[in-house]
Amino acid sequence: MIDVVQDIHSMTAFKRNSTGLLKNMRKSGRPLVLTVNGKAEAVVLDAASYRDVAAYLDSVSRIRLGLEQARKGMGLSVDEAFVDLESEA
Repeated sequence: MIDVVQDIHSMTAFKRNSTGLLKNMRKSGRPLVLTVNGKAEAVVLDAASYRDVAAYLDSVSRIRLGLEQARKGMGLSVDEAFVDLESEA
């Protein structure tokens, strides 16, 4: 969860103190929100958090693709899938 007092900074403040802000971000485990003219423009995540978010989004994308394919009648029935799995074993 983002702390609106500690985690939102102007891009100028980030340029001036990126090392300190990144250190605080790693310590808190929360992302930084960077603003330009008072509007959120970027979010900075540590590498591990980015990897987790990317993996989650990839999973959601694959599920959506599978659901869309199922709506179009593509893919296998449950029975066909089990037959394929058994033949591979």
